[in-house]
Amino acid sequence: MTAEILRIHPDEPEPALVKTVVDSLNMGQVVALPTDTFYGLAVDPVNLRAVDRIYEIKTRARHKPLSLLISEVAQAYELAREIDTAFDRLAEKFWPGPLTIIVKAGGKLPLRVTANTGNVALRVPEAAISRAVVAKLGLPITATSANLSGYPECTYANCVRDQLGDQIPLIVDGGPTARAIPTTIVDLSGGGNSWMIVREGAIATHEIALTLQR
Repeated sequence: MTAEILRIHPDEPEPALVKTVVDSLNMGQVVALPTDTFYGLAVDPVNLRAVDRIYEIKTRARHKPLSLLISEVAQAYELAREIDTAFDRLAEKFWPGPLTIIVKAGGKLPLRVTANTGNVALRVPEAAISRAVVAKLGLPITATSANLSGYPECTYANCVRDQLGDQIPLIVDGGPTARAIPTTIVDLSGGGNSWMIVREGAIATHEIALTLQR
């Protein structure tokens, strides 16, 4: 297998090309596409065979849940439960953007996507291609970084091709990603407006703290 490279405009994604990506996802395929941090591996999260394929490609530990990209904040309320004001404040301030928020997963998501943790990591990306694909698919997509375990994350399509070009059928080339720093991950799954920084990335911890202290 050699991956097809599909060029899509990063700011104004062509609807016909977005449909090509969605058709691939509907067939259970793994597609690499740009997010606002790194290129990610997208699948339909309800297709468990496709989810398994991501773990195989990345040789990723099965106990690690996959983060999901959504196209708008409203989708989070469909996928999560017990969302509180801390979530609302962070989403209002930092979405779309490089903040991943871990919340309790609702009943719509397969346990395999949550790695049996009962939690889900959500993000509304700034990247227009990702949001357009999610909107057209009508479902969130996975967003784990498109690189082999132990190798550097990719900020451009050719990097993905070099690492994974023989393992996936389609790579969306949307040009270089907007930044080369990972998302900040905040865990709100403890409830009661408690929060914890799992990884500090593009958004500093003090910005999170200031937002939640309002």
